[in-house]
Amino acid sequence: MIMISGGLALTGVMDLAQPEHSVRRNYPLVGRLRWLFESVRPAIRQYLVEGDQEQTPFSRSQRSLVYARAKNEISDRPFGTLVDVYRNGYEFIAHSTRPGAVADPASFRVLIGGADCARPYPASIFNISAMSFGALSANAIRALNKGAKLGGFAHDTGEGSISRYHREHGGDLIWEIGSGYFGCRTDEGGFDPVRFAEQAADPQVKMIELKISQGAKPGMGGILPAAKITAEISETRGIPRGRDCISPARHSAFSTPIELMQFIGKLRKLSGGKPVGFKLCIGQPWEFMGIVKAMLETNILPDYIVVDGGEGGTGAAPFEFTDHLGMPMREGLLFVHNTLVGAGLRGRIKVGAAGKIISAFDIATAMALGADWTNAGRGFMFAIGCIQSLACHTNRCPVGVATQDAVRQRALDVGDKGDRVYHYHRNTLLGLSEMIAAAGLDHPAQLSPHHLVRRVSLTEIRLFSQLHIFLEEGELLAGASERDFYSAAWRLARPDSFELAV
Repeated sequence: MIMISGGLALTGVMDLAQPEHSVRRNYPLVGRLRWLFESVRPAIRQYLVEGDQEQTPFSRSQRSLVYARAKNEISDRPFGTLVDVYRNGYEFIAHSTRPGAVADPASFRVLIGGADCARPYPASIFNISAMSFGALSANAIRALNKGAKLGGFAHDTGEGSISRYHREHGGDLIWEIGSGYFGCRTDEGGFDPVRFAEQAADPQVKMIELKISQGAKPGMGGILPAAKITAEISETRGIPRGRDCISPARHSAFSTPIELMQFIGKLRKLSGGKPVGFKLCIGQPWEFMGIVKAMLETNILPDYIVVDGGEGGTGAAPFEFTDHLGMPMREGLLFVHNTLVGAGLRGRIKVGAAGKIISAFDIATAMALGADWTNAGRGFMFAIGCIQSLACHTNRCPVGVATQDAVRQRALDVGDKGDRVYHYHRNTLLGLSEMIAAAGLDHPAQLSPHHLVRRVSLTEIRLFSQLHIFLEEGELLAGASERDFYSAAWRLARPDSFELAV
């Protein structure tokens, strides 16, 4: 007791003397409670205070849905909806008086690969979004890939390249290549075509994805300090140990839209004709339109484009980037779809969408706005046990998902969580099949803007087809478009530069 009292007295004296924290100087010992309460506030709010529909960033209702489907439990709800169907922004699918038969979710696939692609890939319409080994633990990667193997869907590697953990279960991979060219990198950090060809030849790699930008932190590079480069990360990324690894904000392999298309053509050739596309979060609209003009000028088309939303992603990012940079997924998706339609290219390029996809309704909404398929990151993280502790950037993930701590990741049982990934995918697509059957449809590809409805006021609802602008086929090419935004941005776009046309 004397030792405890002495320790408290010493701590109090230290608080009075220290110059950094005013609260502790005026309120020794007691002032320390402020930091205690702040540290437990997120958990208290999430488990005791937060309402079922409060999205911070995902609501309890959304998380509970994923957990139930991942565990193969019934996700039905009794006694009616908890959602206020009369609030502005409420959305729903218009059902049919002649519902169709419930289709087999295994048939919900899209063939990705254009005329220049020798090895097209029949992708599921619901896949695992880009999350790198390093950001996620080895056991998390193992579980995700096991689920992908069981369910026959794709697992995007993220820009951290293909680790040995991606290979253990043999699930289909989308190899993402960022500005650091990890896995196909020269010692100086440039693109190495020989190493790329060797990796791309792996039959487990089904598609190649060039990352232009990402929703979590668009337009931002990164630094992996030398101290964090383990032997495993060095092997996976093809980087040396002992010095910082720089991921620049922009690519060194191309600097103009035309060069980008030429690089995509080069990747497709080096990969033996596998589907090659690119992912981006839409920023300046004329820059993407410049890329589309480059497609027309070079006649080199990507096999697909993935639109990432500015809603953020699985990784940590600066506050301003998370909240105030990058176009949200729906607006970006609609813009990409419209631009390709207006340029007469939409039928030759597939479009994927990523951005807070959790439920069957989220998939349906993205596809109604123009997506051919969807990717989810955080949804699959929930499936392998993520509890949204918001500690992803601390290396102290309590459930072993987003950490390299060997002790913490032991909590993630690969066998059990791999099964949960499979169940979540299957049950979500089963929910989608039931939803579109109610709308009288056989396949999600039949969804269109007139199937989706949004409340815009207390007394008015509108179809998505009434809310949004949809361009006509080839409208931008004739130069007679009267759509102010699209026509103005199209005139500013250059195929030979990302700069504005003058």
